[in-house]
Amino acid sequence: MVRTAEKVESLVEEDESFADAITAIKSVADENGGHVEWTDVENEVTSGQWGRLIEKGVLRSSDDGFEFSDPDGVEDVIDEDGGVTFPDPDTPEIEEESSWTQWDKMAGLATIAMMVGYYFDPVRDIIGGTINLFLGPIDAVLPFYAVILIAAMLTGMYSTLLQANLMDMEKMSKYQEQMKALQDRREEAKERGDDEALERIQEEQMEAMGDQIGMFKEQFRPMVWIMVLTIPIFLWIYWAVNAGQLTAAEETMVMPFAGEVTLASGIVGPMQSWIVWYFLCSLGFTQLIRKALNINTTPS
Repeated sequence: MVRTAEKVESLVEEDESFADAITAIKSVADENGGHVEWTDVENEVTSGQWGRLIEKGVLRSSDDGFEFSDPDGVEDVIDEDGGVTFPDPDTPEIEEESSWTQWDKMAGLATIAMMVGYYFDPVRDIIGGTINLFLGPIDAVLPFYAVILIAAMLTGMYSTLLQANLMDMEKMSKYQEQMKALQDRREEAKERGDDEALERIQEEQMEAMGDQIGMFKEQFRPMVWIMVLTIPIFLWIYWAVNAGQLTAAEETMVMPFAGEVTLASGIVGPMQSWIVWYFLCSLGFTQLIRKALNINTTPS
């Protein structure tokens, strides 16, 4: 229907008399079971208008003469007074722009402040020593690689739960549907060579750029809270490995495909072994948790 509306709209913009011509053709077609001949409407429709309607695909030939290619679409653009109106394109509207609460913004600032710990040792030592009050007892009874595995499991669990609860999947779907609808309409306009429709769609796409920012904010909101909880744990592991907090036995582990490695040694370029082990465990547990709890963290 949207495509028919665009065809009719482009004809009316080309010549306003097309509105009366289409109304006249529809009136005769309704009386003749949907079919119409040129001779039936030659007093209201010029030969040029008739030819343009066929060229645009609004009319097509049939066994009994001509008929509308999309009768329902034409019906929708003819109002009760016999005039032509154009419905809004079938592009999902975003009712409310994504916005962060005051707590979200505070979490973002806290994340930035804690990231300083990666470059500033006093901050790292303070955060590491504080988290050690909670994770130190676990490290005292388990090998350090097992502590990393437990930390990865915890981060994977709350990351999944935060994404599922803080991200508005319905709104994310609308953002994606909006962009897909615009792309589909653009492709259709290209196929039929409608330059005017292409210009209108391009303007809509420019206006929709603001919605892309809203989608980015919607995606990044749970990430802020995930980082607020993850950075302290990550800094604690970094502090324990690189600040001499581990015993000689805890500094090594047997890693799949790599054999015995030192936690502080580089295994993937400059990336230390414990980081690779952490991410492997985190990715694995995250997928298991999503499957077990049937949680979808992407819009459908």
